[in-house]
Amino acid sequence: MRNAKIGRVTAETNISLSLELDGKGQSKIDSGCGFLDHMLTLFAKHGNFDLEVTCSGDTYVDYHHTAEDIGIVLGQAFTKALGDKKGIVRYGSMMLPMDETLILSAIDLSGRSGLYYVCDIPSPKVGNFDTELSEEFWMAFVRSAACTLHIRKIAGTNSHHIIEGTFKSVARALRAAVAIDAANADSLPSTKGVL
Repeated sequence: MRNAKIGRVTAETNISLSLELDGKGQSKIDSGCGFLDHMLTLFAKHGNFDLEVTCSGDTYVDYHHTAEDIGIVLGQAFTKALGDKKGIVRYGSMMLPMDETLILSAIDLSGRSGLYYVCDIPSPKVGNFDTELSEEFWMAFVRSAACTLHIRKIAGTNSHHIIEGTFKSVARALRAAVAIDAANADSLPSTKGVL
């Protein structure tokens, strides 16, 4: 089974997370931020990952540490669940439409961290969630998962749709990248012999 359980405690957050890569899209999320709960729920569904997250933190300040630290722990969980990465497809991409919004995501589970985020969001907030935290979440994820991730807004005017589109699009790209390539299940998809 390709799964991971991660706990992380800092002065700002206390997080417990479990991830099953070959799941059914089931989730149980309690981040302390309703909007982020919504994003992680649909991330699990569209990635076909089973995901449980609980987080308590300094939300009386804002949701910055919550979003960033959950991104860190989720990235760590993917790294652990993938193990030596033998047999994975490695690459995945998704052009995802959501009403007026169109989001492109492309990922390489390369072992090299890089976020290339071109996604202007018109509103500073969706509810009480600072929209700039979407980029912070993905930056934290990329650093911990050691992957290259491109997220690009092709079209979109509704801030909720744009952020939701990124979570769905990345989930679907990840779903493709972590899949096992049956024809190459015993080898790494790299001429270097390491990812």
